[in-house]
Amino acid sequence: MIFFFTLLGLIFGSFIGALTYRLPKRISIKKGRSFCPWCKLNIAWHDNIPLISYLLLGGKCRNCKRKISVRYPIIEALTAILFTLAAYAYQNNFVLLVLSLLTICLLVSIFVIDFEHQLIPDELVFVGLAAVLLYLLSSSFFYQNLLAGLSASLFLLFIHFATLGRGMGLGDVKLVLFLGAILGMSNLVYFFFASFLTGGVVAFILILTRKAKLKQKIAFGPFLIIGFFIVCIVNLLGLGSLWSKFLL
Repeated sequence: MIFFFTLLGLIFGSFIGALTYRLPKRISIKKGRSFCPWCKLNIAWHDNIPLISYLLLGGKCRNCKRKISVRYPIIEALTAILFTLAAYAYQNNFVLLVLSLLTICLLVSIFVIDFEHQLIPDELVFVGLAAVLLYLLSSSFFYQNLLAGLSASLFLLFIHFATLGRGMGLGDVKLVLFLGAILGMSNLVYFFFASFLTGGVVAFILILTRKAKLKQKIAFGPFLIIGFFIVCIVNLLGLGSLWSKFLL
């Protein structure tokens, strides 16, 4: 069963690769099959098999021989790994499994778009938030998780105003409303700790290697998403006690 979700993750990863290329360019996802960004020819089905086609073609377009961006196999592999973890965690709870798979698709999409374009599409955030709130309505912890989302959002909104928009964008403020509503109050401190730690380390490395300047704005959405998945995976593996070693 879990292997099925690995394959499903590869398929959805292929879709996410196309979506994250088209959405920022305002190209409709309904507009025909995938095409080579260089020669613009449609990609045949046998050249569009997730991960496998990239390897068989040597990372090049069959027609024009230009290199295919490595973003596509990375997105496909990452989505497959996350789908596999979700299937392992929620194989006995169909509703939570579906919600987890939807969340993975949305967050991988947001990660890629914000990383490449410094843009967090509202439509992706609000779809996820609506799905989570719909699920929470049937639970006993609706208000607690909603409060967690609002608290996380207000915290980043404060940073946004305090830094005049330079330290945090409004897209990040809306994103944590979604993520906080999933994590709940008990995980917020760990979530922000993981997010700011990974963001700080990466920013330091980029500045040290002169790939970014001290005052250059770096998209923070990807680090919020990394922090979210770190918390989820640590909790899934039952390693929650590790947090005390980092934070105490």
